[in-house]
Amino acid sequence: MIVPSIEMRLVLPSLDYLRATNEWYRLFTVALVHAGLLHLGFNMYALMVLGNPIEAAFGKNKLFIIFFFSLLTGSLTSAYFAGPSSYSVGASGAIFGLFGALIIVGKRIGADVRSIYVIIGINFFIGFVLGGIDWRAHLGGLVGGVISAQFVLNKR
Repeated sequence: MIVPSIEMRLVLPSLDYLRATNEWYRLFTVALVHAGLLHLGFNMYALMVLGNPIEAAFGKNKLFIIFFFSLLTGSLTSAYFAGPSSYSVGASGAIFGLFGALIIVGKRIGADVRSIYVIIGINFFIGFVLGGIDWRAHLGGLVGGVISAQFVLNKR
């Protein structure tokens, strides 16, 4: 941690903690805090690789909606299932939401999306095997990405 006092005010705690403190902003600020440079680097790379084609398909405003809705659903899922003294960091819920949106776009245009399923599966597997990875945020973000992509595609 670079500035621990600031970083600990941005991480995502349990839903009970959020209710008790009314620090609901943490549902979004969690994306600003990462568990080291490698974590940050992977998330930035994934955002570039996934965000560029989604931005090309939807435009900047709809990418923004997909990203933040996925972040919200990932954070809510994570906080709901979190233990009383645990917390999460990172933008992975939003990143998985972009995976979900890419699946929706790919299916809509008739592309082969099996490779996206494989990447998602590998990431979930790694999360279960290594531990310390919030697969609940990934799952919540993935669902949020699918839902929000469906919504913005129907708003064209």
